[in-house]
Amino acid sequence: MPIHEPGAEVLAAAAAAERLLRPALDLDWTAPVPGLDFTASTVTAHIAAALAWYSFDLWGGTQDISALDLKVDTGAAPDHLLGTVLAAARSLAAGVSAAPPEVRGFHPAGAADASGFAAMGCDEVLIHADDAARGLGLPFTPDAGLAALVLARLFPWHEPGDDPWQILRWANGRTELPGRPSQRGWQWHCRPLADWDGTVPPQREEGS
Repeated sequence: MPIHEPGAEVLAAAAAAERLLRPALDLDWTAPVPGLDFTASTVTAHIAAALAWYSFDLWGGTQDISALDLKVDTGAAPDHLLGTVLAAARSLAAGVSAAPPEVRGFHPAGAADASGFAAMGCDEVLIHADDAARGLGLPFTPDAGLAALVLARLFPWHEPGDDPWQILRWANGRTELPGRPSQRGWQWHCRPLADWDGTVPPQREEGS
């Protein structure tokens, strides 16, 4: 099922990240994220950069905007990093809400529509906020309904089960689940759902 109000879903994901990280600004954001080459600071900067890129890419057409160099200062103070995430989320939310149905933007996984960019934005926020939380030693359990929407839009071949948040984490290669194959080479479907042929895409090779 597609995200029906893409801008609202992006803002909901950003609000969940803010509720998680705002009380943690005084913790050690240089702490590494277990199992990843990130710290809480660098992964939060990554969220902001991804959301900003998506807001440009949606409106840039199906060609890569190679003239743009967009960076977020990974050494900025945690409150500034969080503020940048929220600003980028508002920009993406406005963009996807205003986009006509026929608009397509560049992404390496395929030309995405507004719902695809919204879902990718939500996924970036939720998964990487969880990464930051693990680096900071915090629990994070976002709204199950939001997780289910993102899973259905980007990974329509995966059933949400009783815990769509844990399935979404698994689909992003963040955890292993009994009876399910590893998703460390995961791919998502960001093109319009009408373009999905109903098959499960092959996993990417490690390092690609």
